[in-house]
Amino acid sequence: MTRGQEQTGTTRTEAAEAGAISTFKGQERALRGGRLGTAGLLLSVLAATAPLMVVAGVMPTAFGVMGIVGQPLLFVILGAVLALFSFGYAEMSRHVHNAGAFYAYIARGLGGTVGAGAAAVALVAYSALQVGIYGIFGFEVSSLCATYLDLEVVWWVPALAAVLVVGGFAWLKIDANAKVLGVLLLVEVVLVVIFDVAAVADPAGEGLSLHAFNPDTLSGAGVGTALCFCVAAFLGFEQAPVYAEETSRPQVVVARVMFLAVGFVAVFFALTCWALTVAAGPAGIVPAAREHSAGLLFFLTEERLGGTFTDVVHVLFVTGMFAAMLSFHNVVARYAFAMGREGLLPAVFGRTNSASGAPGTGALLQTVVSLLVVGAFAVTDDGPTGDPTAPVLHLFTWMGNVGALGVIVLMALSSLAVIVFFVGRGAGRAQVWRLIASGLAGAGLVVIAVYTVKDFDVLVAAGPGSALTWLLPGLILLAALLGVGHGLYLKANRPEVHARIGLGNEAFQLEKAAAVPSGRRGRRH
Repeated sequence: MTRGQEQTGTTRTEAAEAGAISTFKGQERALRGGRLGTAGLLLSVLAATAPLMVVAGVMPTAFGVMGIVGQPLLFVILGAVLALFSFGYAEMSRHVHNAGAFYAYIARGLGGTVGAGAAAVALVAYSALQVGIYGIFGFEVSSLCATYLDLEVVWWVPALAAVLVVGGFAWLKIDANAKVLGVLLLVEVVLVVIFDVAAVADPAGEGLSLHAFNPDTLSGAGVGTALCFCVAAFLGFEQAPVYAEETSRPQVVVARVMFLAVGFVAVFFALTCWALTVAAGPAGIVPAAREHSAGLLFFLTEERLGGTFTDVVHVLFVTGMFAAMLSFHNVVARYAFAMGREGLLPAVFGRTNSASGAPGTGALLQTVVSLLVVGAFAVTDDGPTGDPTAPVLHLFTWMGNVGALGVIVLMALSSLAVIVFFVGRGAGRAQVWRLIASGLAGAGLVVIAVYTVKDFDVLVAAGPGSALTWLLPGLILLAALLGVGHGLYLKANRPEVHARIGLGNEAFQLEKAAAVPSGRRGRRH
């Protein structure tokens, strides 16, 4: 019998889950269920995509640095690849409800040792994604203070303040967080849609050209690097299973939200990216992006909608970053919680806050990590004698690309785990189309991962000979090796802990079942 069969042979009924949670041990080691429905979960995961940050930051960079006019088509292609990935990933979410998501799925398919490696990668990747945003957040708030308040504020002051505020929000109930994230996300989306309409109503000289969707525009050496940039815009949809234990009907809601999120992001960003090419003209979008860089959106907006609207976009650009930071912070806290519950981190991380049910210790861990990293970059700030933006841009680009690489690797590995999981359970024939989709998605994700490592010098704006081109991707490899090493240690010295990797709260349900007298145990299926 395979490990997957052993661990999933017992059907998880809601009665058994409720009974396990009602015990002292289960209460401490379980997240509060029923807090999120479809809308709340969808808004929570979409907040991580930070629409304004993508439109104002990712898109102009891909246009300007790589010179790829067909960027809107890349969003369509990536949407198709990630939709294929979601077929298997979503089906896995029906069978495994664990805040450890990626690493839990990988453990159930490929074994606990590989799962331990994936857990370490997930913790490092999402932490890097979250911490990186503090850099650009601090820089933008500093710029706003200088522009509108005539006040000079160094970037790390608002960044450190944001660390503390985000850390405080992370201790609240997840449904309260979802409301905050939902409001901020919806405002961002409305502003971007207004720009889209204005661009279409007032196009450049080439009119409503669809040239950006022409496959011929995807040629040249920059396509692979542009894919790496654009895939980061989708990060967030894969977080849905992290909240499975806190949703009302995880078997239905999690899968539904993943497909809704992928579809929305692909369509929304493809159309908005096309609107940028319409506003500047297909022939002018690359030169305009190189001239204005991250100011491209604001330049085009002011031309069509005036200075006041552009000022509002500037402010909400910052609030959108806050939403993304909070979303990623919540994910890191839940990964730390899942790892603490299963023995991959100290047990203190596997406890929830008694008042809110939030993984408070995991949230505190990410707050401390954020303070240390932002503080380290603040110490390197050159101040008025040098380039004060350098450490800020480094914090955002370095950490963001390290995190994106980690998530791409996890998605590719999860695709393989899905196939092994279902084939090992004898369900290969019944799930054949999902397994084919997972295989195709996995192959595509491996290609993207290879391009990401190959072009890392471009992604982090370092020279080809820079040590950063191997040091930064090496952080993901180091995390994987440390995680696998820890898994091997547990397998050899604490096999009972190793056996729990990926099981989540099921492990404690099984403990409870083992304590029930044999005459009553037969009632649990």
